[in-house]
Amino acid sequence: MKAMLWDPLPGAAVQCRLCAHACRLKKGGKGLCGVRANLNGTLISLVRDVITSAQLDPVEKKPLYHFLPGSKTFSVGSAGCNFTCLFCQNHVIARLPGNGRVPGRHVRPEALAQAAVESRARSIAFTYNEPTVFFELIHETAELAQAAGMRAILVSNGFMSKDCLLPLRRRIAAINVDLKSFRDQFYKEYCGGRLQPVLDNLKAVKSLGWWLEVTTLVIPGINDSAAELGEMAAFVRDELGPETPWHLSAFHGAHLMAAHPATPLSRLEEAWRIGREAGLHFVYMGNVRSAVGANTFCPSCGALVIERRGYAVRFSGAPGKCPSCGAELPGVWK
Repeated sequence: MKAMLWDPLPGAAVQCRLCAHACRLKKGGKGLCGVRANLNGTLISLVRDVITSAQLDPVEKKPLYHFLPGSKTFSVGSAGCNFTCLFCQNHVIARLPGNGRVPGRHVRPEALAQAAVESRARSIAFTYNEPTVFFELIHETAELAQAAGMRAILVSNGFMSKDCLLPLRRRIAAINVDLKSFRDQFYKEYCGGRLQPVLDNLKAVKSLGWWLEVTTLVIPGINDSAAELGEMAAFVRDELGPETPWHLSAFHGAHLMAAHPATPLSRLEEAWRIGREAGLHFVYMGNVRSAVGANTFCPSCGALVIERRGYAVRFSGAPGKCPSCGAELPGVWK
């Protein structure tokens, strides 16, 4: 099916404008994502109406802790990715098989939005693989879901283009973006991408007014130095605002890095401390058991506002309001 966001080039070539790779495709070629192809001088999407999974998730699983906490989100994934992360946990759908066959089943945006509404979830999340690469399906489905009273969420690596972001500005309510490292070399070596477009898009997302939370997978010996974590925390504080939640997630071996050591709890706790000392109001630890790392505390008085055990959520008072001093916490609470 014909794709959006591309330009024709001489000789039946095309240039994709969907993400920061800006792939130029010769006739018969595919983009780095594996799911956009040049068919006789026309760019087509192989996943415009394809999903590989659809299920109900706690919104905290995305992770989003300040966006309708305690609610369910109808989570949808397709296939393909514009990154080639060596540690990808969803590589089965992110990287297409050698035969190029796209997994999944066909579904119309109208049917997908209807399924989301019937699930009684409060939101629809485009997740599991990189949502940028199935932009067309998101563009249509999010508008339909929004018209039915639902909010739409992206869980992204942040490597999309501005041309991709702007058409979604009134369709998306919240996003969690992976800030995988603060080193360009990491992005090149481990992800097949670049750092600067991600930083630019984080700031762009903030300016669009979407609710933003940031996640960093802390990989021992690779992106976990105190210097790098401190630089990430400073960027979040200065460019995105100290109220922006920063999720620090423990690494567990996967894909081509299955044998790499897991993140020790002590290292994640040190990263948490670095974020807090940098002035971030909300720093969370994920993929580990922690007495405080998943809870939300009032930045004004320190009182417990939201307690989390796994994906179970307990409010100390009214959602988003400190029960002790009455301060309103940043987020989307209803």
